Amino acid sequence: MTNLLNRQQCQALRGIAIIGIFLHNYCHWLKGIVRENEYQYFERNVSGLDGVMANADWNLPLHLLSFFGHYGVPLFLFLSAYGLVLKYEAGPSLSSGRAPLKGSWRFVRYHFLKLFKMMVAGYVAFVLVDFITPHHHHYQLLDIVAQLLMFNNVLPDPDHIIWPGPYWFFGLMLQLYIVYRLLLYRRHWGVTVALMVVCTLAQLLMSPESEALNRYRYNFMGGMLPFGLGLLCARFPMYLNKTYCWVFALASVLMIYSQSHNYFSWLLVPLFVCSLGFTIVKVLPSWMMRPLEWMGGISGALFVCHPITRKILIPLSHGGDVYAGLLLYTVASICLAWLFSELLKRMPSPKY
Repeated sequence: MTNLLNRQQCQALRGIAIIGIFLHNYCHWLKGIVRENEYQYFERNVSGLDGVMANADWNLPLHLLSFFGHYGVPLFLFLSAYGLVLKYEAGPSLSSGRAPLKGSWRFVRYHFLKLFKMMVAGYVAFVLVDFITPHHHHYQLLDIVAQLLMFNNVLPDPDHIIWPGPYWFFGLMLQLYIVYRLLLYRRHWGVTVALMVVCTLAQLLMSPESEALNRYRYNFMGGMLPFGLGLLCARFPMYLNKTYCWVFALASVLMIYSQSHNYFSWLLVPLFVCSLGFTIVKVLPSWMMRPLEWMGGISGALFVCHPITRKILIPLSHGGDVYAGLLLYTVASICLAWLFSELLKRMPSPKY
């Protein structure tokens, strides 16, 4: 039995994920565009999506990117878990280049430094740009320390203290690395499934629009479903031929849209996002895979630098030239990400 995804397919899936994220993080700031249900579930946002689907205009792509683009995050969580198993866990069909997994402290320290190396360059650049552009954020000491140490997810009112907003992902990943090392590494698959179920069902005890749910989903519990799926898919390899992939992909698209209309089923949408992701990269033609693989190669740099270009260029879209602003933002973000990726290569790598 072969692995579900090879290296090229993983890289292409990273490319798809980062395209969704960086375009979403621009579109959902535009006036009149449907907002997403990422941390909380708002019925009015789903109704807004149905409305623009029924009365489609030139802004429909912006609505779809705003509403669905944030699901690039579950794809990254899936891929992170998938990679952890291939790198650290033994298995007859897994990576032959398995790395030894040392003590918990060394494991967490290594992955903290990897995240910090990626985050700090973008954070410093963003803060400088933020202060020389209008409406800069009001930074407080605890917020800055919490961002640098990546524990701001657990603080009250995360919506207003994590700036730039996408950087909440670093704290989420650090938490998941800790959970993996302490609870899930080489444990029975039932432990992973149980944690996925408990973390998902616990959300039913909260109001769909509550701040409690908002804070909950900023932390590892909200990302446990796609992360756990990544662990399971890596531990139990499978083969899917192209016919099955097309069927799974089409069914996943239908499920993503339909299940977004109910609070309970909305909690399961990340599963269908992941199934769409790992099936679509197995059927795309090579002329589409190559640019996606390249985007996957700069995905980390693009994630850290896109808030910088957004802060500078989004006034153009707010002024009325929506697609002109989006195009400039896209080109500038990709070019800046390429420069950032070269910078990150020259920074010292953490020792394991």
